[in-house]
Amino acid sequence: MGDWTAWTTQGILSGTGGVDTVEIGPVHGDITLHTTWIDGQAELAVQYTGASDWFTVTGSPVPAATERDARDVHQRMVEAAKAGGAATAPHDGQAA
Repeated sequence: MGDWTAWTTQGILSGTGGVDTVEIGPVHGDITLHTTWIDGQAELAVQYTGASDWFTVTGSPVPAATERDARDVHQRMVEAAKAGGAATAPHDGQAA
């Protein structure tokens, strides 16, 4: 296993439409985002803050060559969640 790290941002109030997930569709309201960077990929997950279940953000994993790239992906995902609109994982510098 190569280098890895992770970031978690709790208490995000999502915009209308929230964050789209693979398993259950949009998650919205008070949410927590988690990004794990491992083997050149940023894996994004979301949960309702305080819940135990995590859901895969649609479009995850995202290529991220460096730890800094993965941190940027995490921050773009936080901003996309705040904007809402069934946000998906950011690719090519853009959050959808």
